[in-house]
Amino acid sequence: MLKLLNKPYPFNDNFKQNARVIFFISVGVFGFLFLFQPLQIDMLATRDKYFLVIGLGVITFLSLSLNLLILPSLFPKIFIHRTWTIKKEIFWDLWILFTVSVGYYLYYKALGIMIFGFEIIIKLILIAIIPTSVLITINRNLLLRTHLRTAQEINRKLHDNREIAEKLVHFVSDYQKDTLSVKVSQILLIRSAGNYIEVFWNQAADASRQLIRYSLTNAEEVVKEYKFIMRCHRSFLVNVNHIDRVEGNSQGYRIYFDKIDFPVPVSKIYVNKLRELI
Repeated sequence: MLKLLNKPYPFNDNFKQNARVIFFISVGVFGFLFLFQPLQIDMLATRDKYFLVIGLGVITFLSLSLNLLILPSLFPKIFIHRTWTIKKEIFWDLWILFTVSVGYYLYYKALGIMIFGFEIIIKLILIAIIPTSVLITINRNLLLRTHLRTAQEINRKLHDNREIAEKLVHFVSDYQKDTLSVKVSQILLIRSAGNYIEVFWNQAADASRQLIRYSLTNAEEVVKEYKFIMRCHRSFLVNVNHIDRVEGNSQGYRIYFDKIDFPVPVSKIYVNKLRELI
């Protein structure tokens, strides 16, 4: 049970989304109270009835705004996605229920409409459960839709990546005998060598290489649609999916590959792009 309560749970901090939810819940509470008129609201004069029902709707709006909009903005370190758990979510929902109930109680007491007893307080809590339950349901549905969209996006990307992995790229040399066709996913790096380029790619347990009479600019054009292959230096293109590690020193950054026996330099102008892709 304790393990279940400590499991991660996403905190909904979407400001615009929560603002819309708060508005519609508040209007819904007003409609519910006006239509069903619990707690002897139907016995009040018409003016007092409107005054009470509107006031409770406003209290619902203010309480939810405090909890869903203001507190997360004032204390962002408390409401962090990566540390939020099922246990915290339960306590948070109970806190929202408590604040709404207390707001109703104080409003009734301030108006002096009825004498308070234990039964009345219980009824107020039961009414306060309505906006809290609606809020919980809406959040669960929103999170479910978000997770479904994320899962679909991941599956789509996995499918696309599988297709990319099978695609061949063709480096057509000035000399036909040097022409190379290789799966784009297998390319490790491409190095400029004067009027030639040297292509390194995965071949079983080793790295193969081939010298082709071709410019690095033309090679970059061939692979430009594949974002994981980038220029990191005027003489190198690298496949970030195969990088083993990146090391830095006073002279800059160096990229290392498992099957390549030399480091690849990174020019300053490409550091940020490399960081984003990795």
